[in-house]
Amino acid sequence: WGGFSVDKATLTRFFAFHFILPFIVAALAGVHLLFLHETGSNNPSGLNSDTDKIPFHPYYTIKDILGALIMISTLSSLVLFSPDMLGDPDNYIPANPL
Repeated sequence: WGGFSVDKATLTRFFAFHFILPFIVAALAGVHLLFLHETGSNNPSGLNSDTDKIPFHPYYTIKDILGALIMISTLSSLVLFSPDMLGDPDNYIPANPL
């Protein structure tokens, strides 16, 4: 528990922490969305706002899928048609064999 050097045990713990943490965050985000869709969000003013609600499924689902498709198609076109556009020019400097 407290040495002055970084050894295998420390690296193993940090690797495990950095591997597990995204799954924990994703699970907490899923639980948050579940609770939010079950009960709805609170209105701090206390007024009833049921009249201006939009159903989540047909509108926001299509909107999110469309945004994801646009992003995937943009990134795919960059990768497939101009793969060197986002690369570092230093990668094309020949290595010195000496």
